[in-house]
Amino acid sequence: MDRPNYITPAGYGVLRAEYEQLFGTERPALVETIAWAAGNGDRSENGDYIYGRKRLREIDRRLGWLSRRMKAAKVVDPTQQEDRSRAWFGAIVTIADENDQERVLTLVGDDEADAGAGRIGWNAPLARALRGAAVGDLRRVTLPAGEREYEVIAIAYPTG
Repeated sequence: MDRPNYITPAGYGVLRAEYEQLFGTERPALVETIAWAAGNGDRSENGDYIYGRKRLREIDRRLGWLSRRMKAAKVVDPTQQEDRSRAWFGAIVTIADENDQERVLTLVGDDEADAGAGRIGWNAPLARALRGAAVGDLRRVTLPAGEREYEVIAIAYPTG
């Protein structure tokens, strides 16, 4: 991983909660089910055993991924941002396109991005274009639908 994995404290908490739920609850229950199913005899046609082993591999892969992401995470609290006049990590940015249609976006870590909720990942093309922008700046970005130009209307940061 060549660039830091920025994440908000809330986003890190979500990753941590998923890890703890999988590791502390789901995995032990599944191991118990697999052990019970293995004791029932022929494993080749034992659905509980076959599905349990498959699900266990999925959980272990997810736990490994979560572990790597949390280890690489650099938790940044947007409420502590000193330069609030520009769009940096955690900023809530209001932009307008050429048709004066406004959108409100929050620049968050890639692991907590949800475009439908207005949270875009720090390394997304639009977020990269908005980095360091001030109110009134025009930013051009190439999106899958073509090149667009956006004007920064407002910048805010969470207060706590």
